[in-house]
Formats: sequence, structure tokens, C-alpha cells
Amino acid sequence: MVEVLVLSDADRAALNAQASRGLLLALAAQGAMGLAAAVIAGVVGGAAAGWSALAGAGAYFIPNALFALRLAVSVRAGKASPFTFLSGELIKLFATALLLWLLSRVTQDWLVWPAALLGLILTLKGYLLLLMFRRLS
Repeated sequence: MVEVLVLSDADRAALNAQASRGLLLALAAQGAMGLAAAVIAGVVGGAAAGWSALAGAGAYFIPNALFALRLAVSVRAGKASPFTFLSGELIKLFATALLLWLLSRVTQDWLVWPAALLGLILTLKGYLLLLMFRRLS
């Protein structure tokens, strides 16, 4: 026999608040990693490398922040669904690819690709920062 879990409105509100906090923490960690990549690239490779790392980080961070905002609004409105998540994730991936393509076209005179990829990868791996600090606390 399968038991059905029934949530009260208070339980549902607490879970929604916890999910929103988790989204904000993930965004903060990704932003911190992107800024760290820009600082590291700037110190090692100069100003162009720093700006390139920041642009690479932004190519992922901006669509991801918009996706997180959309998820937060869906959760608060009670309209979150697997389709909302999947469609948002697909749009985020296409937007990231589009921004990277635009970055290659618009900034080709000064873009330092290794630094841009460093910014992109460190921003993608921002959750590692959360995992590291969760272990310490």
C-alpha cells in the first residue's frame, strides 16, 4: 500500500521558501565563481583576459539568473511543473550558446578564449562552492 503525502499550506510555503533560498544561494555562488575567474584571469593574463573571463561567465550567468527568476515566480504562483523546468532549461542552454556565439563575433578583436572558457567553466561549477561551505558548517 502506498501512502500519499499531503502537505499543509504552511508546509508548502516552507518548502517554497527553502527552494527560493536555494536558488538565490546557487546564483550567488555562481556569481562569486565568475568574479573569481575574472580576477584570476586579470591578474595572470591582463585586462583583456579579465574582461574575457567576465564575459564568459556572463554568457552563462545571465540566462541562468533569468531562468532562476522564472522558476521562483512559478513556485510562488503555484504553477511550477516539470514542463516549466524543462522548457526553461532548454531556453537557458540555447541562450547561453547564442551569447557565446555573439561573444565570438562581437569581441573577436580582444577576446581571450582561454580566459572566457575559464569564466564559463567556473560559473558552471559554482555549486562546488556551495558544497564546500556546506561541509564546513
